[in-house]
Order: sequence, then C-alpha cells, then structure tokens
Amino acid sequence: MPTTLPLWLDTPLRPAPRPPLTGEREVDLLVVGGGFTGLWTALRAVERDPGTRVLLVEADRIAEHATGRNGGFCEASLTHGEGNGRTRWPEEYDALHELGLRNLDAIQETVGRYDIDCGFVRGGSLAVATRPHEIEHLEPGTSGFLDESAVRALVDSPTYLAGRHTPDECALVDPARLAWGLADAAERQGAVLAEGTRLLTLTSAGGGVVATTDDATVRARRVVLATNAFPGPLRRLRYATVPVYDYVLATEPLTDAQLAAIGWDPAVGISDSGNQFHYYRITPDRRILWGGYDAIYHYGRSIEAGHEDREATFAVLERNFAATFPQLAGIRFTHRWAGVIDTCTRFCAFFGTAHRGRTAYAAGFTGLGVGASRFAADVLLDLVDGRPTERTRLRMVRRRPLPFPPEPLAWIGINLTRWALAREDATGRRNLWLRTLDRLGLGFDS
Repeated sequence: MPTTLPLWLDTPLRPAPRPPLTGEREVDLLVVGGGFTGLWTALRAVERDPGTRVLLVEADRIAEHATGRNGGFCEASLTHGEGNGRTRWPEEYDALHELGLRNLDAIQETVGRYDIDCGFVRGGSLAVATRPHEIEHLEPGTSGFLDESAVRALVDSPTYLAGRHTPDECALVDPARLAWGLADAAERQGAVLAEGTRLLTLTSAGGGVVATTDDATVRARRVVLATNAFPGPLRRLRYATVPVYDYVLATEPLTDAQLAAIGWDPAVGISDSGNQFHYYRITPDRRILWGGYDAIYHYGRSIEAGHEDREATFAVLERNFAATFPQLAGIRFTHRWAGVIDTCTRFCAFFGTAHRGRTAYAAGFTGLGVGASRFAADVLLDLVDGRPTERTRLRMVRRRPLPFPPEPLAWIGINLTRWALAREDATGRRNLWLRTLDRLGLGFDS
C-alpha cells in the first residue's frame, strides 16, 4: 500500500520544527504563512533592506501544505498561461510575460547564490494533445509545435497526437527542499522564523498592526498575509477564493530500461491539454510524479485531513497513467497524497491591502505558486512600503477578481462547471454555461 506522506516530505533531510513564538515582539515586518509566498517575502525583505526586523510565523510546519505537496513545476507564467493572460490583460500581457521570465531567472540565480540543493533543472515544458480537437490549440505550423512522430520521439506515449515544447519557461524543482533552502537563507540574512504559531487576531494600532497568537503578541510596522487557501483574519477575503484538493501519485524509481522505454528527458515537465489535465515529471531520484485531473471542491469551503485520501481519484489517476505509459506495466506506486490549493475566478494571484496600507495580501495562485510566489513577494513588499513600481502599476495587481458566491451557490456552480469542462474535453465544444462564464470573466480551475 502506498504511503500517504507526500514524496517531498518523506525524507530524513526534513528540518526539525522551529520552536513556536512566545512573549512579546516588536518587528518591522510580520509575515504570516510559511509557504512559498511567505518565505520569498521574508527573504526578499532582508535582501532589499538589510537590517529589517522580519518575523515569519507559520501555524503548522514550513512547507507542510501546498508548498510541499505540489508537482514542483516552477513556471515563468504569472497569468496561468498565455491564453488567460492575453484575454484578461491584452494591453499589458507582453510586460507580464517579460516580468515572468525575469522572475524565473531570479529564482534560478537565488538557488545558485545560496547553494540551495533542490534539484533545479530548466528544460522547459511539453504540452501534449491526447484528443484530435486539442491539436489546434497547440498552434500547428508555428515554432515549437511537434506532430505525432516528433512528440513521440521526445516522449513515447501511444496517447500523444501532437505537442508543443516551450523551452526555458519552466523549471523543475523539489519544492520542499526549495522551501527549506529559502527558510535557511532568510534566517542567515537575519529573519526570524517560528513554526507552530497560529495567528488569532490582527488589528490596527497607532501607526502599525498588532497580531496575537496563542502564546505571543507582535507589534509590527507592516504585515504580509500569505495564508493562501487557509482562512485568515480579513473578512474581505472570505469569498475571494475556494479551496480545491489536488491529488498526486509517485512511482518507484525507474530502472535504466524503463527510462529508455519512454525516452524522456528528466528536465522536461509534461501536461496534457484538457480542462481535466494531468501534470507529470521525473523526480531527481527518477520516479514519475503523476498528478492532477480531478480538482475536488468540498461543500462549505471545507478543509480537513480526511479529504486527502480519496480512493476514487487515485484509481482514476492509476488508470490514466497505465493508458499513457503501457510500456511501464507493473510499476508500483510508492506514494499517493493530496493537498489543498486556492483557486480564484481569474486563475492567478490577486493582491490587496488592509489597515490603511499597513497590511498586504496575495492569494488565488490556482496551482502556479511555485514560481509566481516570488513575483508576489516583491509586489507585497512594494505595497506595504507604499512604493509605486512597474509591478504595482499593473492592472493585474490593482484589480481583484470577482468573488465566488456563498453556499449553496458555490457548490452548485463549481460542480456544474466541472461537468461542463469534462463535456468539453470529450466533445471539443464549450456549452452555453461555459460561454456565459467566459463573457463574465469567471471560471474554476486548479
């Protein structure tokens, strides 16, 4: 039976938990959340202004949730792909694309500068079509397009009909080791990190903000909230996102013969082109990580550990894996796990402020936070510093997405949308419900 411990966290290299915060503290910047957004914010704060008193608090452990449970795709895109970006911000998409490439370059530079051992490789991404109607979305005849023989020469699967290889715009990492490396780098630059420290309240006080936890009080000049899918103290975010569960399998390590049978360059990450899509890659220890397809929302925006072991979804993932790589028949899955991500109606991060600009927040990454979280950290620091920049002038940063409705409308709408997306995958046609959502600029994704 596979372990339910996420592959990335199933290692003796995992650092021991840092002690929780106690007593009273006064800091320049309080960061709430020990995932990628919070870690990048803490590190960027001390890099941008050495000597800044930075405190990060995490309710659980560093990288315990989405940061340590994802596929490790570190993408340049800040907009959940070119199509979404050009549709929503056509006049600034080229600038967003350039900012995303610069952001990925900066992540690579940071990994090298701090000698973070996270298996960082930058071989780009491969999108594959497995149904005839998906081929046209890969833009036949343009640079990067691969016909059936070309894509199967790159990675051999009988399900592949075409592909598009985008070099240099995606890296693969061990996300937990990247997070642990960022935490260590931030501490070496003077930041303080506390785990097992849950934020209870956040209120304005004088020229700053006061935060309380179970055993501590923190007076901060500025605050950054990086709690993503988990509820925070700001009521304005109550309907901005919904938590969605994503499921993942990992195989035993591949032998040389198995790897040769599929001919896959381990530096390239793959996703298929449906709405219900798989993402998959080869890990540094030569396992295949296979995730996605089902994106499960539970009524009432429920988040609980019991949602992580969903037998029906794992069975679907196994069947689809077997169809994709029949030459690997008999391979064992050693790990299966799930994690909760935050999705918003525009599919990529949004930003805002509270407490008269002294608090800033980001959420809604919709599965693309590994890379976009560093860009978000710089935006958040610009916002709490009141600093106009190229980033804060973006419409993407200045405008928030439409919220999801309350229950039962959220549950009804999300499940109707999931059904409609599955129908589009089968037929290639968007029905009236999806076309209406398109006109309203709404959606549901993972």
